[in-house]
Amino acid sequence: MVAATLLFATMGVCVKLASEFYAASEIVMYRGLVGAVMMALLTHRHGISLKTRLPGMHLWRSISGVTSLCLWFYAISHLPLATAMTLNYMSSVWMGLFLLGGAVLMGAQKLDWRLMASVLLGFVGVALILRPTLDQQQLWYGLAGLLSGMIAAMAYLQVTALGRAGEPELRVVFYFSVGGCLAGAVITAVTEGGLQTHT
Repeated sequence: MVAATLLFATMGVCVKLASEFYAASEIVMYRGLVGAVMMALLTHRHGISLKTRLPGMHLWRSISGVTSLCLWFYAISHLPLATAMTLNYMSSVWMGLFLLGGAVLMGAQKLDWRLMASVLLGFVGVALILRPTLDQQQLWYGLAGLLSGMIAAMAYLQVTALGRAGEPELRVVFYFSVGGCLAGAVITAVTEGGLQTHT
């Protein structure tokens, strides 16, 4: 888990550096391309088929995951890296909020006050951290980062659902990577007029 966190933070640094030359959507595309190739090789090595009986769940996971990733990379390219990382890490607070909302919708008569307090303190803490660092011109980018964390929480819940349905982790990551590659390519073609070239 520590190694995963370190690698995730390193990815954020790499995205920040790459954003000087590439649009967020193009970075998402390249990340998806590399991920899809790596996952295809790993699934082949471990004898895991890429055929799935849950295409709809993979589609929803890819849509939510890629949307979150695009918003996060967009925020990273326009905000201080620490601020963008903090906003994306709000996903755990959003998950708590979603769980509370789900409990209310399912008619829970007694909510865990510790969970409610944790969610509230999470939002207060982020507000205290971000208020001095966001100026008026950065509010849109801050909103993009905040939305990336919220949508990431939805994607994580979908990953959990896929795991419970028996989908191997490598297959889940493969389809997410393919989705990122395709969506990134389309968005880049529409908004940037094609891939960035260096001469």
